[in-house]
Amino acid sequence: MAAAVLALAGALSWGIGDFFGGLSSRRLHVLTVLALSQAVGLAGLLLLVALAGGDFPGVAQLAPAAAAGAAGAVGLAALYRGMALGAMGIVAPISAAAPVVPLTVDAAKGIVPSAAQGVGIAIVLTGIVVLSHERTPAAGTRVAAGAGLALVAALGFGLFIVGIDAGADESAPWAVVAARSTSVTLAVVAALLATAPLRAPRRLLPMVAAVGVFDTGANVLIAFAVTLGAAGVVGVLSALYPVATVVLARLVLGERLDPWRRVGALLALGGAALVAAG
Repeated sequence: MAAAVLALAGALSWGIGDFFGGLSSRRLHVLTVLALSQAVGLAGLLLLVALAGGDFPGVAQLAPAAAAGAAGAVGLAALYRGMALGAMGIVAPISAAAPVVPLTVDAAKGIVPSAAQGVGIAIVLTGIVVLSHERTPAAGTRVAAGAGLALVAALGFGLFIVGIDAGADESAPWAVVAARSTSVTLAVVAALLATAPLRAPRRLLPMVAAVGVFDTGANVLIAFAVTLGAAGVVGVLSALYPVATVVLARLVLGERLDPWRRVGALLALGGAALVAAG
């Protein structure tokens, strides 16, 4: 139960952070948003580790968490860019396919999904197919804007869960620090190579900072959750984050989905819930 509560709290925090990340990326370069928000999160994590105390687990023990940070950074960049190009109500639910990755890893370890979880995975994939296509009067059916990036985000987030699960056994706070240090480094290097600015207008700083705060808070919650429960189930519950993103997009941006893709969103999120229940 504790793992489920932490995972759901992480999902809420991720959903809020991703909404602000997508919104920020409509006004700033996606690498600027990623680098600055990840740096804000790292500063908070270092303070958390200093207050919590505890010995440094070692580089080898934290290597999987560092790899998780790289995967998570790619996932976030893809998600933010996808939400900047397309509707958040489409891109965010597609990225909810992330649990397929940790569930597959669990299966390889002998932790086979139940029949209900198998049905849930099939429903999630069906929802993704529905969400990924949009109908236009001129071009007929085409792939929705940002759908491909959303799938990249799903893969990145799924690998993040796997890596943070492997790295959090020794110390959950240190695992998140390792992950965030890697993501900050990659984001800054990518921003410099792309000549993206590493500063934001003062009026946008609170929004960018909010991205880092909520995303980091989610990472900490998920890191503790995987120490208490199976990574696959935690991954599924945390993948409900699009609920918060979609609700905020509706309330703040007035985004509306056509009836067909509302069904797709419900399938994607409902399938994820069925996997958790199974």
